[in-house]
Amino acid sequence: MNMMEHSRSADVKVLFAFTLVHFIGDFYISFVNPLLPVFVEKFSLTLTQVGLMVGISRLLAFIVQPPVGYLADHYRTRFFVLGGPLLAIVFIPLVGIAPAFLVLILFVSMGSIGSSMFHPVVAGMVSTYSGRHFGFSMSIFNMGGTLAFAVGPLFIAYFVSYYGLWKTPYTMVLGLAVMAVLFRIIPLPQGEGLENLGFVGSLRQVLGTVWKSIVLIWIVMVLRTFVAHSFLTFIPVLYAREGYSLVSIGTMVSLFTVAGTISGLLAGHLSDRIGYKPIFYSAFGLTTPSLYLLLYLPGNWIYFSVFWAGFFAMATLPLGVAMAQELAPRGRSMVSSLMMGLAFGTGGMMTPVTGMLADNFSIRPVLSFLAIIPFLTIGLIFFLPEVRLKYRESVVI
Repeated sequence: MNMMEHSRSADVKVLFAFTLVHFIGDFYISFVNPLLPVFVEKFSLTLTQVGLMVGISRLLAFIVQPPVGYLADHYRTRFFVLGGPLLAIVFIPLVGIAPAFLVLILFVSMGSIGSSMFHPVVAGMVSTYSGRHFGFSMSIFNMGGTLAFAVGPLFIAYFVSYYGLWKTPYTMVLGLAVMAVLFRIIPLPQGEGLENLGFVGSLRQVLGTVWKSIVLIWIVMVLRTFVAHSFLTFIPVLYAREGYSLVSIGTMVSLFTVAGTISGLLAGHLSDRIGYKPIFYSAFGLTTPSLYLLLYLPGNWIYFSVFWAGFFAMATLPLGVAMAQELAPRGRSMVSSLMMGLAFGTGGMMTPVTGMLADNFSIRPVLSFLAIIPFLTIGLIFFLPEVRLKYRESVVI
């Protein structure tokens, strides 16, 4: 039988625009990881320097996203939604003509700031236009980013292989064209009625009695981010040293994130029906063995194992954001910044530690040690709250 339909239905056009914002912003940021072997060769970088460059970009996510989330919940402006992707589109393609390592870090940092600006705002706007399909809509939005990280590495690997590193600035033309379209579609964000509260006051108002649950979700997301980004950062360097071509490495990074796109959609769809915790248990439990397969299966099996590693490691990415928004609906942009920015940034800032350990003990043993972390995290997942979607009663049964 059909239960009462919720009065709000999803606005497909606006949700598609949000997904496109996520895609185009992350498309350019995704250029960095597959080009790490090229930067290592061009600037004679150590693994510690590689980890430092990646860690700085994550630090900027840590610094930028919470204040942006705060401002987005207080003021109605499209500046962050449209200005953020524009910074990534302009500065990331310039990495190909960076004359020195410090300039390279500057370009990556500016692109990272742009990426950090739009994430919490757009993620916070998704629930306004998703109707009763919040979990699935959040997964669609997340798909834009994961699909970008799937397509972008392969695109830039082929581009640099055929045209050379110094021609990467030409790639910004595509992004600028997309931004012209988005400028006509993206609506103004809605404020959350927090205008008269300061940052601390807003946090108290938004988090209230659920702050312990929010902190626990945040810790789980930090651990997921740390492991996933350590693998995404150092797997390209590891397999470049073992003789794989730049295109092969780009394919590996793309497979990892394509798999994450698929699993994120599946996880979002299932979360609207069975809740979040069963998916967290399954994903984190299977991430550890899949990462070990990635590290130790020989030859062409690497492409099979990298897919499954990404499938399980990336599955819960949209769910952490959705859970936080369900628990604290008055500050959607702010809690999104905590899950996407603060968690992403904190986990990413630990990447230099992975690099320093890899310089001393080599890459594979260090990644083997990190691979056990998702399995151990299951103990924390047990204490996650049982969140029920606010529109679950509207689902047709």
